[in-house]
Amino acid sequence: MNTRFTAEDLRSLPKKKVQAALGQLTKDQLEDLQHDWKFWGRDAQFEPAGDWNVWLINAGRGFGKTRAGVEWVRSQVKAGHKRIAAVASTNSDIERVMVKGESGFLNICYKGDKDNNGKLIGLPEWSPTKRTLTWANGAKVEFYSAEEPERLRGPQFSAAWCDELAAWNKDMATWDMLQFCLRLGKHPRVCVTTTPKPTKLIRKILKDPKTHITTGSTFDNSANLAGTYLKAVKDQYEGTRLGRQELYAEVLEEAEGALWTTDMLESAEIKHKDLPPLNRIVVAIDPAVTANAESDMTGIIVAGVDINGVAYVLGDYTDKLSPQGWAAKAIKLYHEHQADRIVAEVNQGGDMVKHTLHGEDETVPVKMVRASRGKFARAEPISALYERGLVKHVSDPVDGANLNELEQQMRVWEPLGSIGSPDRLDACVWALTDLCLNGYTKPQLTLAYSSAKGLSK
Repeated sequence: MNTRFTAEDLRSLPKKKVQAALGQLTKDQLEDLQHDWKFWGRDAQFEPAGDWNVWLINAGRGFGKTRAGVEWVRSQVKAGHKRIAAVASTNSDIERVMVKGESGFLNICYKGDKDNNGKLIGLPEWSPTKRTLTWANGAKVEFYSAEEPERLRGPQFSAAWCDELAAWNKDMATWDMLQFCLRLGKHPRVCVTTTPKPTKLIRKILKDPKTHITTGSTFDNSANLAGTYLKAVKDQYEGTRLGRQELYAEVLEEAEGALWTTDMLESAEIKHKDLPPLNRIVVAIDPAVTANAESDMTGIIVAGVDINGVAYVLGDYTDKLSPQGWAAKAIKLYHEHQADRIVAEVNQGGDMVKHTLHGEDETVPVKMVRASRGKFARAEPISALYERGLVKHVSDPVDGANLNELEQQMRVWEPLGSIGSPDRLDACVWALTDLCLNGYTKPQLTLAYSSAKGLSK
């Protein structure tokens, strides 16, 4: 039975008793209480007991994951850990979320913080150039981005916090590099806070017997969230796949009736070093024709095919861009990958799409394709290629353009509609249709694909 006195207990008391209790505290005691995580936190936000290596907090939006991660690191500092890593999805998330966010270190730690021996350690000093927080006891938190896994070569730590793991771009590479750094102390541990997606890395961590899993929903933290927000997301997303994932933290595999299964996609994986010579390469785009906050993403996929007709999805470069932005990006990829042509859907933009591309580089061959059939009719023969083992996914693109989000769309897209505009999937289908279903597999010149930056004869 839990006997810990908490803020929830206090809220359950009559108002007069609460006022009476608080009225007996000094100003310093009230400030201490305000920053006492043992008082305010919920049981699911506290470090679990037991012999674990990874504590995975797999919870919905607004659960309090970031606060739990910051408080866990704060407890490690108080316990005497001197070298701690903190890894964010992007460089901008380091300062915006982890350091200066509402639940970030500079808003959660306070001047009265003491270590476990009662010695004052106070507020940490933030160095944006070094990307470090330093406490008076010499403890340091060093911040890294999942965009730059190579920065994790060299340092060593006794603990690490990984935030929003499901959104990491170079997830496997960053995670692997971090593991080599966890070599200080008697038992280095990692706290992972994320809203789940069925990425390969998430599934790997979930299956590890040394992982302690904490789950929770958005509504577990209802006392600290706006009632209008809770009602709005419940009304809009309750019972949907997106709601099950983002609100209730279900790790969803494929949708019922999906053309691509997790097993199918896992069996399609290939390492970059194992790529054969490629006969043709295309850049396929599913362009957005507007550039505002409500605009769709522009699907951008690079894929190639070998002499035997086996296709390889080389990278996903999908982004929210203006017409000029996606045109410039597609042209850049065309040259970097030494592609044969750009394949562009023109259902929305018509001739504008070709004109926009040629406005960037008029020498680039552009094949315009128009969807005369429904998405299912176009996607089904591509799915059949996967079933026959004729499509492979590069699991470690050299430039970090991983296929996690594309594979997520593949698993959840249903013929009767599910996730809105499957931009990445559409672009992938166009690329593979051009490479595999249009009779262009016989080589004129065979090239060896050496990197995302080009080919070698």
